Amino acid sequence: MEIYVNERPYTFHLGGSLATLVEELGCAQQRIAVEYNGRIVPQGQYSSQLISAGDKIEIITAVGGG
Repeated sequence: MEIYVNERPYTFHLGGSLATLVEELGCAQQRIAVEYNGRIVPQGQYSSQLISAGDKIEIITAVGGG
C-alpha cells in the first residue's frame, strides 16, 4: 500500500500497524517519535494504530550530543 513517510511516498510492503512499519524501516531499536496523520502516537500504541493507504507518517529520531 502507498503511504507517506516523512513527506515522501513509500510502499508499505507488509501492511498493518505502526509497529510493523517501524520494524520494516529498521527503527525499532532507536529512540523515535512518531506522528500519524498530524497527531503524536505514544510508543505503547504503535501496535494498535493500523495504517491505511494514503496515511501521512512522520518519524523523528532522537540524537544525543554533548
